[in-house]
Amino acid sequence: MTDRSPLYPDGVLSDRGRPGQETPIDRTRSGLGMVVDSWRNRPVPRRILGTLSVLMLLGGVALFAWPFATNLYTDWRQARLADGFGSPAHQRAYVTRTIRPGDALTRIVIPKLGVDAIVVEGTTLSALRAGAGHYEHSALPCERGNAAIAGHRTTYGKPFADLDRLADGDRIVLVTPVGRCTYEVKGDPWITVPGDFGVIAPKKGSLLTLTTCDPPGSAAMRLIVRAELERTELPIG
Repeated sequence: MTDRSPLYPDGVLSDRGRPGQETPIDRTRSGLGMVVDSWRNRPVPRRILGTLSVLMLLGGVALFAWPFATNLYTDWRQARLADGFGSPAHQRAYVTRTIRPGDALTRIVIPKLGVDAIVVEGTTLSALRAGAGHYEHSALPCERGNAAIAGHRTTYGKPFADLDRLADGDRIVLVTPVGRCTYEVKGDPWITVPGDFGVIAPKKGSLLTLTTCDPPGSAAMRLIVRAELERTELPIG
């Protein structure tokens, strides 16, 4: 019996069930089939395809492992920063304003979020690998003005991963080499564009501004938290 399906033109489907006869797939009718056969039969294209497959696999593994690798690095960096934090030499550097970019400046503690991390001076890519960095031209912690700190949200320890959970009245503690102070969050976090440098500009009073990327995993926008100084304890101990 011959299949005369109206979906196919005559000659595409051959008689089925005839002993000793197979139905061949005519790749010559398909340009794509000719290209595939040609590449499979040539050693150089086969090697290229194999190499591309391996590279894609390695790229996928690297993409998956990257956040874990950055977190491990930041854990190591935080441990090193904590070693000399509050030492006499560190206190002198803090008082004389000679802390270098990348060195420990203050410790930030956010009880609601379980955050306890050392903040380094500076917000360069290298400095922020410690997790969080202080904007160099902003006020120092616990002092008058607008102390501004940037932190990662998805990599390098992600200390500001849950910054959006902060709300009016929450507390943020900054521990410096010579004392500590507590800030109270004022209002809810808000979103702004990356170029809005007004959020870290000098302000009247004693403020703390925290910035991070938004949404998580993207640098398209910035999430901002603003707090006001509630009390200061100087010196430590």
